[in-house]
Amino acid sequence: MTETRRLILREMDDNDFDALYAVLADRDIMCHYRYVFDEERVRSWISTNKERYRVFGFGLWAVCLKDTGEVIGDCGLTMQVIDGFIRPEIGYHIRVDKQRQGYAREAACAVRDWAFANTPFRVLYSYMHTANLPSSATARSAGMTLCGTYTDEDGTGVSVYSVSKPY
Repeated sequence: MTETRRLILREMDDNDFDALYAVLADRDIMCHYRYVFDEERVRSWISTNKERYRVFGFGLWAVCLKDTGEVIGDCGLTMQVIDGFIRPEIGYHIRVDKQRQGYAREAACAVRDWAFANTPFRVLYSYMHTANLPSSATARSAGMTLCGTYTDEDGTGVSVYSVSKPY
């Protein structure tokens, strides 16, 4: 778990289903994802992240408003295949009515700082469809710079951002 000025990032659990469903089943939020989540996929998302916590000690965390405890999305560190390489990736999804308020940036920065302090990774990545301008803006606002592009197996352009651990 980690905290920011306005947020608590904690391990998600089964009680977070409704809040995460509101995010992951939203067509606007998931328009750059391969699919919009249904109930089964959201339950699997939670289960997969619980397994990541057990195996890796990290995963996507529930993003909660500090003042109310309300879950408004997820953000965390996962291992992803990015352009053929397995890399530590900061991912984020924030509910539509809470977007454009700096929550994704705040959460991504907290995950970045946590990862550099608690893992051996010296470089962290975020990747997204090149057309996903809000996600790329979040990556840049979290201190990342564009380090590459590639075309995925669906023929879609992908932008890759990275940030290095300060020495």
